[in-house]
Amino acid sequence: MGLEEAVMSDSTVGIGDVFRYRSSLDVAESVIDDLPNWVAFSHDGQSKKLLLESGINIPAPTVAIDGPRQSCILIHSNPFKAGTSDTPWRDVFDVDAGYVRYFGDNKKAGVQPETVRGNAALLQLFEQHQSPDRKVRAASSPLIFMRNAKFGNAVKGYKEFMGFGVLRAAERVSEYNRATGKTYTNYAFDCVVLSMQEESELFDWAWINSRRNPTSSVIDTERCAPASWQRWVKDGSASLELLRRRVSSSLTTKTDQQRPAPGSSQAKTLEEVYNFYEGRKARFEGMASVIAERVLGGAGAGYERGWVTSAGGDGGKDFFGRLTVGRNGFGAAKLIVLGQAKCESLNSPTGGNHIARTVARLRRGWVGVYVTTSYFSEAVQREVIEDEYPIVLVNGAMVAEVVEELAHEMGLNVADVLTYVDDQYDGMLSSRRPEELLLGS
Repeated sequence: MGLEEAVMSDSTVGIGDVFRYRSSLDVAESVIDDLPNWVAFSHDGQSKKLLLESGINIPAPTVAIDGPRQSCILIHSNPFKAGTSDTPWRDVFDVDAGYVRYFGDNKKAGVQPETVRGNAALLQLFEQHQSPDRKVRAASSPLIFMRNAKFGNAVKGYKEFMGFGVLRAAERVSEYNRATGKTYTNYAFDCVVLSMQEESELFDWAWINSRRNPTSSVIDTERCAPASWQRWVKDGSASLELLRRRVSSSLTTKTDQQRPAPGSSQAKTLEEVYNFYEGRKARFEGMASVIAERVLGGAGAGYERGWVTSAGGDGGKDFFGRLTVGRNGFGAAKLIVLGQAKCESLNSPTGGNHIARTVARLRRGWVGVYVTTSYFSEAVQREVIEDEYPIVLVNGAMVAEVVEELAHEMGLNVADVLTYVDDQYDGMLSSRRPEELLLGS
């Protein structure tokens, strides 16, 4: 069977699969440039093309036998434009942890963000996804996550499938647009990427096509749905944590995924960070504390920065913080976070002995975080995984990403962000006992 026949006979797609894409492509061509053609793959044979021309793509409603419904809403992100005037925000796609944070489609000052078409559609969908009524949830639209992909040296004309899911939260946020120099209000949507474990990590597009079929009822279409969607429809929001996609922690991260791509803005940012602290690397601990706050405080977790320890007398304990798991008050567990910071060569992996020493200093009820401008070898990662060390590894690519996020949010360049954080370094220093972190509210 040839490649074209294989694609034509298969309606399934896995996370990370790449499609060739142009809105003008013919639905009759299954394969373009040795890749499946998105408009052909997603076409149901009778409706309009499912295009990815916007961030929030809303197909025409299906007027079905049991009432109108939206077959899906396609969420599209372009990581190659993040932080630009076209896309001033930075979406977060952590699909292996079942999490997407997606910023809506307003970027103009003075505009009520809920009046913009895409935001309005997602806010309406959010109410449906949070509904206690099973029938409302069943008729609601699944979110399909897509993003621009790099294929060879090209960053245009290729789309990557990133799973499907539902909305978990929506909040107003203020953002800064460097191009206009103005602050504007938008929405950030937290989404849960649902598991495809029972489908062997394959998503069957026949489900979406069935939802576009006007002769099929919602009950008919649900029979084609992934098991996680069916369970969510039945049990509602309370089941989401059980249904969230989680990739086995036995997977390690390759070196090129831990370092910014050569020539990219993040590569320049990481080099700027390293050069800024050259000759005074102990002060990187202040920036590492801020980065740890961002990394550990994501996805709804509660993290509070503590303090930075004095250089030379810290015994390998560079900074402290507190992670709160669960609800406030009696239903919460507080964990002390011990941080280690290393402003290391960008081209050599961090030493496994540093990780081991950090882990050796952890006490019961503590977790560790190791922040480096470098990267972690596969051997070090396997040791952390196999020995089940309670430590979070933050590599150089993540450092650059957080610094650029801060620059975007503060409306500053990278150099000014580094100076701003460094100016606070002396005020971060303390020699208090870590246990004091457990006494605060």
